[in-house]
Amino acid sequence: MALNWTALAIPAFFIFLGLEYIASVRKKRNLFTFESSVANISIGIAERLMNLFVSASFYGLFYYIYDAFALFEIPATFWMWIILLLATDLIWYWYHRLSHEINLFWAAHIVHHQSEDFNYTVSARITIIQAFLRNAFWCILPLLGFHPAMVISILVIHGTYSFFTHTQVIGKLGWFEHVLITPSHHRVHHASNEKYLNKNYGDLFIFWDKLFGTFQREEEQPDYGLTHPLKSYSFMWQHFHYFMEMFAAFRKAETFSEKFRVVFGKPEDLDQQVRKVLERKFLPYKTQAKSTLRFKAYLTLQMIFTIAGLFSLILFIDYADLADKVFATLLIITTLVNCGALLEQRRWIYYLEYLRLFFVTALLSWHLGSAEILMAGALFIIFSATSDSVKRWYLKFVYDL
Repeated sequence: MALNWTALAIPAFFIFLGLEYIASVRKKRNLFTFESSVANISIGIAERLMNLFVSASFYGLFYYIYDAFALFEIPATFWMWIILLLATDLIWYWYHRLSHEINLFWAAHIVHHQSEDFNYTVSARITIIQAFLRNAFWCILPLLGFHPAMVISILVIHGTYSFFTHTQVIGKLGWFEHVLITPSHHRVHHASNEKYLNKNYGDLFIFWDKLFGTFQREEEQPDYGLTHPLKSYSFMWQHFHYFMEMFAAFRKAETFSEKFRVVFGKPEDLDQQVRKVLERKFLPYKTQAKSTLRFKAYLTLQMIFTIAGLFSLILFIDYADLADKVFATLLIITTLVNCGALLEQRRWIYYLEYLRLFFVTALLSWHLGSAEILMAGALFIIFSATSDSVKRWYLKFVYDL
């Protein structure tokens, strides 16, 4: 067994994020909001966590398709690497475009566009559902005959490059603008301005957009986010609200053709009133969260521990047993839900704190082989969670209520 050095991508992410923040301060531009940064990073943590368990399956699928169904046996020559890079970006273009034009795909991709900030944290807004869809398209490459090792190498380059296009601190880049997807081009893609909608789908090269009529250069200042803002930082709502909208619209549709359009039609054709109805039902009114120093420190501390936990889990994944993986995953996901609920000022997070405490107690009990620890922890949780005085103190401490 060996350490999983892909964990180093996490500190690398925060190094570049720090550099971007410093650059934004020097340019006197306010490009970060605390709430959006927490929400963006939370979604990225969840995707990295889930990817830890499914990436091997994706790679295994690539090898299976290559061994059983490859149409050609493509050699790993210089020009074949170049062709593979072009083919990868072309497949991405159509996957990405369809993700904006088909409701079922948009339900997975919409999470990436919800943030009204645009900085490196937005690059983390990828869901595991989107990863599954994306990898289904990547299967075309081993089917054509590109060796999976080549495919995986190019995908790493492809994915790394896209991170650097999610920024406002880099302006236009001269002649690179004619060939590559630059930060300027990608700002257009993330904008909700009418003239910028459904433009610049490429990930590495801009000429696909020029070829297929979806190119738009950056002119006016982009406004970021959805055309109908989400109005919520809830971890669960951000992930699943569009699936819920589709489900509600599907139930409302009467004919087969109407139901088909709900699933495979365009997002702009979905009844826009559905979200308002669901928001009234599932997003109760909340007062504006008090961004006190104590509140931010409490939330930041949770994020730090969660990031450290994810880093450790990835780094030592080969040494972790099943219990470590299960309880670490449950603890991290629960904490992410908790962070989103904190931003929403939900009072039920008080009980979620005890759920997290239970996971920690259960893991300690497992490793120490002591059922007494689990029983003692459970009794403490039961008596403490039902105490009104403890609950009042907690809400006062967190929300200053």
